[in-house]
Amino acid sequence: MLYRFKAINMSRINNIIILVLIIFVFPSCYTYRSVGLMQEKNTLLPKYENVEYEDYRIQVDDELVYRLITSDETISSVITPSETSYNNMISYRVSSDGTVSLPFIKNISVEGLTVKGAAIIIEKRFREIIPDATIKLTLQNRTFTVTGELGAGVYPIYKEKLTIYQALALTGDINNAGDRKHVRILREQGAGKAPLILEFDIRPESIIDSEYYYIYPNDVIYVQRSGKSFFNVTNYSTFVSLITSSVNVILTALTYSKVFK
Repeated sequence: MLYRFKAINMSRINNIIILVLIIFVFPSCYTYRSVGLMQEKNTLLPKYENVEYEDYRIQVDDELVYRLITSDETISSVITPSETSYNNMISYRVSSDGTVSLPFIKNISVEGLTVKGAAIIIEKRFREIIPDATIKLTLQNRTFTVTGELGAGVYPIYKEKLTIYQALALTGDINNAGDRKHVRILREQGAGKAPLILEFDIRPESIIDSEYYYIYPNDVIYVQRSGKSFFNVTNYSTFVSLITSSVNVILTALTYSKVFK
C-alpha cells in the first residue's frame, strides 16, 4: 500500500514538473509571429504608411565615376580611361565644398543632385569643349554596411532600388536571436548634418514601400540581440528535448535523495 502511495506521489510530481517546464519554456520558442517576415494578419504589429521613393542625392566624399562618349576617339581616349568596367575606372571624390573636378573641367557643383541630375550638369560643361559629348555617370561607393545579429560586412548595391529584403538575402538574413522589433538604419544626410537613425519593426508586410523599404548608398543596417534570446529555444524538437532532459535530471536527483536518506 505504501509502495502504491509512493508511486502515485511520484506520478504527480512528474506531472507537476512537466507542467512547470511547459509554462516556462513554451513561451520562449521561436515562432513565425516572433521572427517571420511580411506578416499581414498580426494586428499587434505596427502599420507603416507608403511613401514615394526618392533618388539618392550626392554627398560630400562620394566617389563619382564617369564615361565620356564622343565621335572624336582621340579626345575620348585622352579624357576617359580605356577600361570598360566602372569598377576599374578612376573615381573622383566630391570635395568638402560640394564640387568635383574632372579632366579639363574644374569645380562642378554636384552636392545635393541626383546622379542623373549631376550627369546632365557635367555633360553641359563638357559640351562647351566637345559639342557631341555624352556623359554616363555612376557612384563607385554604391555599398551598404551591416553589423549586429545579421553578420558584419560591406555589400554592393547592385541595382537602383535595393530593398531591405534583398539586402538581408545578401547578408544571410537575421539570426533568430536578432531583435526584429528594433532594426536600425543609420543614414548619412550630408556634410554638417547628423546622421538619420531609422528604427522599425521588420516583420509587418506594410514595410513594403514604406520609408524603411529601400537601402541607399552608405547605409548602415544594425540589428541588436534580443533581450529574450538567452531563454529562447530554436524549435519544437529542441523544446521537447529540453523538457525530457530536465525531467530526467530532476527524477534522477529525487531518486538518489531517497536512496541515500
